[in-house]
Amino acid sequence: MEHPPCISEELRQCVVYGAHPTVYYIPDFISEEEEAHLLQQIYQSPKPKWTQLSGRRLQNWGGLPHPKGMLEEKMPAWLNAYCHKVSSHGAFGGKTANHVLVNEYKPGEGIMPHEDGPLYYPTVTTINLGSHTLLDFYTPVGRSEDDDISASEDERHLFSLLLRPRSLLVLQDDAYRNLLHGIKAHDLDVLTNKVLNLNAAQARPGETLTRGTRVSLTIRHVPKVFKTKFLLGKK
Repeated sequence: MEHPPCISEELRQCVVYGAHPTVYYIPDFISEEEEAHLLQQIYQSPKPKWTQLSGRRLQNWGGLPHPKGMLEEKMPAWLNAYCHKVSSHGAFGGKTANHVLVNEYKPGEGIMPHEDGPLYYPTVTTINLGSHTLLDFYTPVGRSEDDDISASEDERHLFSLLLRPRSLLVLQDDAYRNLLHGIKAHDLDVLTNKVLNLNAAQARPGETLTRGTRVSLTIRHVPKVFKTKFLLGKK
């Protein structure tokens, strides 16, 4: 398998076979102490930092991405350390992550299948805290004339990944650009053979896992950044 040249040897050893190329899963990327510290910092953040959405709430750090570029904001030290830790594995082609979304999912909450889009370097990395989840991958609809636009979500489902607490997930290139990913709004996850990283996640088919409250750090690189204020409305 061809890996991007900047990818570290540790990531190369953690590729998820059977998935799209350049899907990597590292269990225990951070320690229990680091996880506890991160959760403490997240929940100590000012209340206005939280944005409530349908199905989850989130915090935005580093700036607000926009098609014309991101007005950079100072990243707090407790997050900046993990931007550098993830970037040191070559996930962003030698660049350093500069944007973090903190998402909180209660049991029974999820997110519709989606893609992260062209505002970011074509890599998304996720550190998982608090609880497991099951991340599902789908074939998009309408990308070619041969697409069956009447196909159900289940019919378009390709594979899933079990994301354990303290793990790191890296999706690059084809997995980033050409697949949708989402989380079903479930309280329980029944594992099947379509979960491709069962061995790495220390699980087995037929096992049922109960979700708790999960917090994810979605760490990305926004290529176009403005360090001074400007008017987004100006051409």
